[in-house]
Amino acid sequence: MTTGRFIALEGGEGAGKSTQARLLADALRARGVEVVVTREPGGTPGAEAIRKLLLEGVPDDAGPGWNPRAEALLFAAARSDHVERLIKPALARGAWVVCDRFLDSSRAYQGGGGGLSDADIVALHAIGSEGLLPDLTLLIEVTPDVAAQRLALRDTGGTDRIGGRDTSYHARVAQAFASLAESEPDRFVRIDGNRTPEATQAGVLAALAPLLDSA
Repeated sequence: MTTGRFIALEGGEGAGKSTQARLLADALRARGVEVVVTREPGGTPGAEAIRKLLLEGVPDDAGPGWNPRAEALLFAAARSDHVERLIKPALARGAWVVCDRFLDSSRAYQGGGGGLSDADIVALHAIGSEGLLPDLTLLIEVTPDVAAQRLALRDTGGTDRIGGRDTSYHARVAQAFASLAESEPDRFVRIDGNRTPEATQAGVLAALAPLLDSA
């Protein structure tokens, strides 16, 4: 049986995570590996319902949205269901799980962007998801100019409540991601996402080579 592996793709808005998740899944399947591609928040019916609340808000509520503490609790609840019902079963049967965002997005967005303590977010994860961490986290980094160009093409119908926050918020998020990668180099690989999708994919596959060789 193929050893199950858990790969998370992280980064700010417009980094190209969804594209890289799809390309990585294609490359793994070409090697005969079972792959489950998923996302956060989401991945299960319950988590997708919470995603809608987080990104679209509550119907007829024109207020400012969830406060950072409520937002972190909702993300942790969605992640708990996602881990229990999709990620852990897939890993147990030997599949590779490729996830567009995981815990480190909460640490960067609700922590770095929203001002919550990293310890509190990690504690929520310990309770909700028993502290599960990816085997490898790929942080795809792009410059603000490149992100803005991609978002202009992607978000022609508008953006969600988190993606639409101001530039200072997203700058704090980017700095938080960079700080996490610097402090946990054994778990993170930083990928230059300013290049073409194909060139970025080459960097992703190079980062995964040790795990692929041991599979």
